[in-house]
Amino acid sequence: MDTGGFAGWTKRFEDERERRQAEGDPDWERGAALHPAIWASVQRFQVGEDGDGANLVGKANQAGDPDYAAAVRLFVAEEQNHARLLARLLAAGDMPTLKGHWSDTVFVRLRRLMGLRLELLVLMIAEVVALRYYRVLRDGTDDALTSDVAGRILADEERHVPFHCERLHASVGELPRWSRRPVMFLWRVLLLGATVVVAADHGGALRRLGLGRVRFVRDVMASSGEVVGAVLRAGPDAWTYV
Repeated sequence: MDTGGFAGWTKRFEDERERRQAEGDPDWERGAALHPAIWASVQRFQVGEDGDGANLVGKANQAGDPDYAAAVRLFVAEEQNHARLLARLLAAGDMPTLKGHWSDTVFVRLRRLMGLRLELLVLMIAEVVALRYYRVLRDGTDDALTSDVAGRILADEERHVPFHCERLHASVGELPRWSRRPVMFLWRVLLLGATVVVAADHGGALRRLGLGRVRFVRDVMASSGEVVGAVLRAGPDAWTYV
């Protein structure tokens, strides 16, 4: 498997870590004020971002590419930073974090039952949904701190998706040619189901942010076509979320 490009991804993650350290945190002192439905939505997403990533890191270590394993560790660190940023945002609004949520529990348990390829496919469902969620959270609120936090997380997620696409491009390419498109078709079916659940669970928040449930689902599914193309055909740099 040709995974030589992951040294480049490690450098990207390291450069971003340095840039983030130089930039510093948002100004938490200004506080945050959001509708209760949006706060509840942020609480649930914070739970989803929180985790040690040990299972994914272990599978990456077993894959036999030290560059890829190093990049995965840096990816996990960014996800943990997202959880920290959302927790600080909740604290800025005097809102508690949740100890857990059923959707995250199901998602994590499903991923842990799988090998690296299938775990990444399931993880990509969460990443693609998150792209649309953080975009509407950034653009749909008039709270400056929330928009700042969502924008920072969104910028990271826009790198995470092509990163996973590159690994999946090689991994799915190991499957028999006849099976690759059916696998990605099933992935889109699962993505649709997950997106419908998220739209239903976060519908009140999405409405307050100016995006209806149906539009949210349509937007996520529209972006998934580019993901499938990147996994099956194009190089990861050809994938751009709009």
